[in-house]
Amino acid sequence: MKNLILVGFMGTGKTTVGVALADSLGIAHNDLDHAIIEEAGCSIPELFARHGEAYFRDLESRLLSQLLDNGPQVLTTGGGAVLRRQNVEVMLAKGTVIALHASEEELIRRLENDTSRPLLAGGVAERVRTLLAERAGAYDFAPIQVDTTGKSLRAVVDEIRAQVVESAEDGQQ
Repeated sequence: MKNLILVGFMGTGKTTVGVALADSLGIAHNDLDHAIIEEAGCSIPELFARHGEAYFRDLESRLLSQLLDNGPQVLTTGGGAVLRRQNVEVMLAKGTVIALHASEEELIRRLENDTSRPLLAGGVAERVRTLLAERAGAYDFAPIQVDTTGKSLRAVVDEIRAQVVESAEDGQQ
């Protein structure tokens, strides 16, 4: 089995789905943001405040490549991991990429009380809309696309599993 890499905008359910997917497959789950926190020795908002987004993105790229060498696993990424072309290339080379999506309204609802995300500072609804516009098409490279809006966790995991099997079968033909 290959690495399964979950990408998508913040609030699409990457971590929750990733844990459940890994459990259902009996493989490890790793979270890129947790690896960054462990490596940096501080929270992501602190890391942004101390060193800036460029430093964070450099650390993210380095740890992404390292983690993907330790598969098979389900790896969940931060929403901005796809902003660097080199990250996209590493993900496509080292696993199957699954993009999670949700409607704008659903994302705002899920994120409205989240204070742990530095990119949402200044108003959740406005920032979500702005970031969605800036990242339009950023997740389209993923061969598997899943909308999580209004779906149960079990339904999302089952849909991913079915698409991963189908994708693997298509790759063998």
